[in-house]
Amino acid sequence: MLSVIRVHLPSEIPIVGCELAPYVLLRRPDSSITTDDVPESAPLDGYYLRYKWYRIQSDKKVAICSVHPTEQATLQCLGCLKAKIPIAKSYHCSSKCFSDAWHHHRILHERAASAIIENGTEEEELISRYSSSASGVTNTSLPGSTSGINNGSVSLYPATGTERSGGETWFEVGRSKTYTPAADDIGHTLRFECVVVDAETKLTVGGGSNSSTLTQRVIPAPTPSPRRLIPVSGVDVAGLDLDGRTAASGTFTVLSYNILSEAYASNELYGYCPSWALSWHYRRQNLLREIVGYRADILCLQEVQSDHFEEFFGPELEKHGYQALYKKKTSEVYSGNAYVDGCATFFRRDRFSHVKKYEVEFNKAAQSLTEQLIPNAQKKTALNRLLKDNVALIAVLEAKFSNHGADTPGKKQLLCVANTHVNVHQDLKDVKLWQVHTLLKGLEKIAVSADIPMLVCGDFNSIPGSAPHALLAMGKVDQMHPDLLIDPLNILRPTSKLTHQLPLVSAYSSFARMGVGIGLEQQRRKMDPSTNEPLFTNCTRDFIGTHDYIFYTADSLTVDSLLELLDEEGLRKDTALPSPEWSSDHIALLAEFRCKPKTRR
Repeated sequence: MLSVIRVHLPSEIPIVGCELAPYVLLRRPDSSITTDDVPESAPLDGYYLRYKWYRIQSDKKVAICSVHPTEQATLQCLGCLKAKIPIAKSYHCSSKCFSDAWHHHRILHERAASAIIENGTEEEELISRYSSSASGVTNTSLPGSTSGINNGSVSLYPATGTERSGGETWFEVGRSKTYTPAADDIGHTLRFECVVVDAETKLTVGGGSNSSTLTQRVIPAPTPSPRRLIPVSGVDVAGLDLDGRTAASGTFTVLSYNILSEAYASNELYGYCPSWALSWHYRRQNLLREIVGYRADILCLQEVQSDHFEEFFGPELEKHGYQALYKKKTSEVYSGNAYVDGCATFFRRDRFSHVKKYEVEFNKAAQSLTEQLIPNAQKKTALNRLLKDNVALIAVLEAKFSNHGADTPGKKQLLCVANTHVNVHQDLKDVKLWQVHTLLKGLEKIAVSADIPMLVCGDFNSIPGSAPHALLAMGKVDQMHPDLLIDPLNILRPTSKLTHQLPLVSAYSSFARMGVGIGLEQQRRKMDPSTNEPLFTNCTRDFIGTHDYIFYTADSLTVDSLLELLDEEGLRKDTALPSPEWSSDHIALLAEFRCKPKTRR
């Protein structure tokens, strides 16, 4: 007979939109232990597993800390109430919590026109203290308040439920192994039950003493402030909301985003991020919501695991009208790991059609290079240094929208989009530069064969001013560049060969080069004036800097607008990226382009 020997849920809080999948361990009739599901439709030796999820609602009303959602609130900011700020943001679990959060919390007050604090009001005057008792959290110092509080996001529920015991009502909410919390679950604990059922009698067998477990309290999914498109034409506007934007017929938008593969998102590297926010089930929904919200015509994603592409991003983005191309890294050839990451390019089917796909495997290029240039005695050493599994994906697309840049009405408008992820190791500067040079030489060949605008997107793991960045942005590398000192294989010699003829320009440099206006001035403060690149696109506890770029051929394309950059101060409130709001350690870049009129020859 089957027996359930352990049911385990993550000890952290489930989030609305985060699928919960308990670990159910079974002892099979042959005494082996498995996590396999045994549904009613496919019983094992006459038995199957039955699952139930319950939402537990208590008569006790509690408030939840706005900073630490696992904690019950003990004080409330009166300034928030006076300013009519959402009540959920006013709660804190301790005076230290409030004090630590004050630097960011006061921004809420500053943004509320009716909450100007006059005459240097002391922080103590803004706090209403709560005491926790058996009957819940009650207001002890606000005159005229109600005799209890809620967390500002709990809905009113009917008075009846499936079960009631000791002041608690259990509402059955699901009957599958997985469950995604809904809005009604916010503020409540969930209970999961798993029992063995006789397929013939439909009766539960065994005691089931180890077949249930509780989650912690469900909290709302954090929602970061939406990022806006900032025109770079000099128009004095603050920005355009992406939700209400309708693309001009001759423009298109391109997103580049390293989404942080699950394989790399370890607690060791990102211990500052709550484990529930680091879990893939949460991050994938948060990333999808963010990516879809940008409404980009072309998506260039990096660090997309092959299984995640096939099982999640491919199917989900197809629902939103995207067609997908994918190239995974080549490490599986050597390691046998089927879940390596790679580059995924998506494009809207109603705006583009696929013409051709090129795959660049830097490992193949390395093997060819060593055969030609490296002496036999050094081949093994050379391959050990050069074989880093990185790839690039090049897509040639045909625009379906009208092209104002065409010199002949009805002429096809093609576009070449390169998506890559360059090697990460900082001590392999020669390999980074060689990979970028190899990609650019491949793109040059395409440019020779067709007069076609080009975009080069990705995570280049190279800061502004580095040799790879210089090669991309300037078309060459200064022979005295310090990065060229690291070349043990002499693969960068002669340095005069480190050139290309593509007129590439970094899209985000438009913030520094174009026009005047409120939005542009705000963005310039987030740019490095010495390089005309963002101050950062990658922000972890140990590193902050720019590694991600969107380059375009300036003779055939022009930038109309750019997605606003983020403030380091705002991100650092959660220590760094990833965080509950932003599910990658990189930020997304997005540019809107327009084809230039072709010059007659």
